[in-house]
Amino acid sequence: MPSFSVIHLSDSLLVVNKPAGLSTLPEGWQPQAPYLLENLQAEFGRLWVVHRLDKTTSGVMVFARTAEAHRALNLQFQRRQTQKVYHALVNGCPPWQTHLARHRLRVNVGHSHRTVIDHAKGLEAETALSLLRPGPQYSLLQAEPHTGRTHQIRVHLYALGFPLLGDSLYSAPPTGLIDRPALHALRLSFADPEDGLPLTFEAPYPEDFLPLLEKLP
Repeated sequence: MPSFSVIHLSDSLLVVNKPAGLSTLPEGWQPQAPYLLENLQAEFGRLWVVHRLDKTTSGVMVFARTAEAHRALNLQFQRRQTQKVYHALVNGCPPWQTHLARHRLRVNVGHSHRTVIDHAKGLEAETALSLLRPGPQYSLLQAEPHTGRTHQIRVHLYALGFPLLGDSLYSAPPTGLIDRPALHALRLSFADPEDGLPLTFEAPYPEDFLPLLEKLP
């Protein structure tokens, strides 16, 4: 089972580096499978979920350790007062240095529970993208979602023609380079729920990113 590492621990917060392959909460189709919250609560006691990452996504996550911290953090996420920075390895190389994706999204569609672009009925979704390291076969991008729709980054990149490496759900071609969608939650910034001071936490790249990054210019 994938294991987590602790980035920060205080009376009100627990920040961890979530591994890929571990769900945040129980999944309806695999209710007996291990999940992150269960493992964390066994070690740290009662926790409140503030946000989620996909099962296949690695990176930084914050949990509240008190009801008061949970309320304060929830407000920040709802009011878009947090900053989330992801790094993504994508098929191909975008022709732009920066791009603002604004495709409206409708979630949980069909048997595969895909998120789809629907400009008529979809919800507003916005992702700021930056090209960090271009390569001939794949490239490293930074993604900053300004909204929090399910699979938002994955679908926006698919819509632009640069799906995540390994993201077969959104039509990425098989490459054998990585066996999951290549998305990592690198950095999370928010205000401390106790004193309001700014906090920023980072999660190092996972092991399956490292050999791919070494091959980029």
